[in-house]
Amino acid sequence: MKSAQLPPVRVTPSVRHQIESVLREGETLSQFVEQAAVQAAQRRKLQQEFVARGRASLARARVTGEYYPATDALEAMRGRLDAGLAAHRQADRASKRRS
Repeated sequence: MKSAQLPPVRVTPSVRHQIESVLREGETLSQFVEQAAVQAAQRRKLQQEFVARGRASLARARVTGEYYPATDALEAMRGRLDAGLAAHRQADRASKRRS
């Protein structure tokens, strides 16, 4: 597939200096800008999907009349987060023991 170019972006010298100051060894300004653009597009896609799920959930709730308190939803999310953090910590401890 043929590559395409993004439009040039004008920035102040201070912004360019800020970006150049965080480039990794061997990384070019073009690579940084490309990576930043791809990550921004991915974030926006995730945000759009999140909003779409929320709207679909609201539509279902309006049809069924079944709503859940925010405290219940937050509690469920906290439980999933805590479980994920515990699994991460356990994996980290296991990898340290192996080394």
